[in-house]
Amino acid sequence: MTETPQRPRPLRVLAAMSGGVDSAVAAARAAEAGHDVTGVHLALSANPQSFRTGARGCCTIEDSRDARRAADVIGIPFYVWDLADRFREDVVEDFVAEYEAGRTPNPCLRCNEKIKFAALLDKALALGFDAVCTGHYAKVIVREDGTRELHRASDMAKDQSYVLGVLDDRQLAHALFPLGDTVTTKDEIRAEAERRGLAVAKKPDSHDICFIADGDTQGFLADRLGKAEGDIVDETGAKLGTHEGAYGFTIGQRKGLRIGTPAPDGKPRYVLDISPVTNTVTVGPAAALDVSALTAIKPRWCGAAPTGPGTYTAQLRAHGGETEVTAELVDGTLEVTFTEPVRGVAPGQAIVLYDGTRVVGSATIASTKRATAGVA
Repeated sequence: MTETPQRPRPLRVLAAMSGGVDSAVAAARAAEAGHDVTGVHLALSANPQSFRTGARGCCTIEDSRDARRAADVIGIPFYVWDLADRFREDVVEDFVAEYEAGRTPNPCLRCNEKIKFAALLDKALALGFDAVCTGHYAKVIVREDGTRELHRASDMAKDQSYVLGVLDDRQLAHALFPLGDTVTTKDEIRAEAERRGLAVAKKPDSHDICFIADGDTQGFLADRLGKAEGDIVDETGAKLGTHEGAYGFTIGQRKGLRIGTPAPDGKPRYVLDISPVTNTVTVGPAAALDVSALTAIKPRWCGAAPTGPGTYTAQLRAHGGETEVTAELVDGTLEVTFTEPVRGVAPGQAIVLYDGTRVVGSATIASTKRATAGVA
């Protein structure tokens, strides 16, 4: 008598539904795979707007309703969970504090770490769910020994593993990314949503920072930190102009410097350094942005921490490319050296290490070493 192979055990899955097309299709695929799926929309704003502004922002009342309609079509239960206070404390206030300290944070990583795979996952597990499902483009691969690895999505053009590099092995054990194996265009995902009868099929994607719906980051920060006039100087310390708040600048920024005096060589100048202590912004030539090494803190590993020095590729921005590095964990701090200098690396950003397509882990950049003489 031939035994029939057993299907994997259906899981109780909590699907985070933002009201967008990706999370709706992910929830539908999880349900189609036989899992017991419940949809949940996270209310992250204490005073949500009724409608989105184009493709900016999220978490509006409209998004909540779109998520509910998608859950109804899929045929799964649906709830709205209020995590606005936790989001404000762990993401928004952290974002403002980082800029105030002269650093450049990535709020999407912080949200994945603190909200979707900490607050949400902890609550899901307490309620008896086995996993949290999201619409991220990434893959979790289960090895023969049962351990799990986070890998890039099959389609590199849509890969979102960078913003998931903060997940640890416990969180990966309870994560589902049904879109990770998809090698299709976004138009095909929308076509799938339309075939499934999901009204969000043609809804524009959200982008930029979700809690700054109008895209005016500098205005958002000014409202919270106030104006504080300071100097814009060159590498020699010579004053070139003034600003209304050092927090309004990022390393590598070229536009909006409002410097009346042209550079001696006539070439553009870029932000090289931001000093919150002296409220000074230093600018200089593009070549001065080249970085040969960095130190990163608060490492988080997607599995066991690496031992000894190793060769990896690194990604420094959500939509950036890869660069070869050597990295070593020294007394809890990640020391990284670039094979070739890279440009415009800012403290506060995340560096995510890869071994092929596998995500090794991430850390927060604390300081950089310039490839040429200049501001450290």
